[in-house]
Amino acid sequence: MSTGSPSSGRGRAIADRLRAAGSVFAEEEAAILLDSARDDAELASLVARRVAGEPIEPLVGWVRFGPLRLGVGPGVFVPRQRSLLLARAAVRIVRAQDEPVVLEPFCGVAPIAATVAAAVPMAEIHVTDVDPTPLRFARRNLPSGAQVHQGAGLAHLPVALRGRVSLAASVPPYVPERERHLVPREALEHEPPAALFAGADGLDHVRDLVTGLAGWLRPDGRALIEVHWSQWSAAAEHARAQGWRASRRTGSDGQTVLLDLRAG
Repeated sequence: MSTGSPSSGRGRAIADRLRAAGSVFAEEEAAILLDSARDDAELASLVARRVAGEPIEPLVGWVRFGPLRLGVGPGVFVPRQRSLLLARAAVRIVRAQDEPVVLEPFCGVAPIAATVAAAVPMAEIHVTDVDPTPLRFARRNLPSGAQVHQGAGLAHLPVALRGRVSLAASVPPYVPERERHLVPREALEHEPPAALFAGADGLDHVRDLVTGLAGWLRPDGRALIEVHWSQWSAAAEHARAQGWRASRRTGSDGQTVLLDLRAG
């Protein structure tokens, strides 16, 4: 139940408190809090917790991702808007495939698979993550027929899936450990480190995926992996050494790049 509008006196007062606490999107966050609170008491609690530094998405329990409203919560990696590049590319590819079977490794709350499932309902969906906490949200964000597997990377996927995947699309952890100081404080304090960091150059999980995916993709299958632009050359070099044809897609932010793989 909405308890006011962001342009109301109450909304402006909340925005002022958020701005004073350091929010750069104070009006937008005020609107989210007003829309999410069921009553005045809950609104006061949400505002106080946000002012104290809790990230807004786990606080209210959802994040907008393209056309979807995905469930999130404390202790999970919140999907970033930059990953819409991957989600939209995945939808375009899957729409052109016959009998698509889609896999999202390192899925977290499954933003890519959920986007594909909403756009291409006939696709067979599989997701995997090592952490049971985000998998609980992934189950809520996906249709009932989607298959959720707990395991690191490609581990614990069903043998019956081998050689059947038409598209693997993933946002693995890819922040280099040496760049920890560049990560926003909210992420460091409220998101699992294992969902952010991946070794000295950030490519530990990317390399594992690139090496392991060939056995799971069908002959005409594709793989899309999100990385930072500065990592693309090293990731592509590793992919080519594994026999892949590698190309790139760059996002409008100039930072986000997709490693686009096809069988060599």
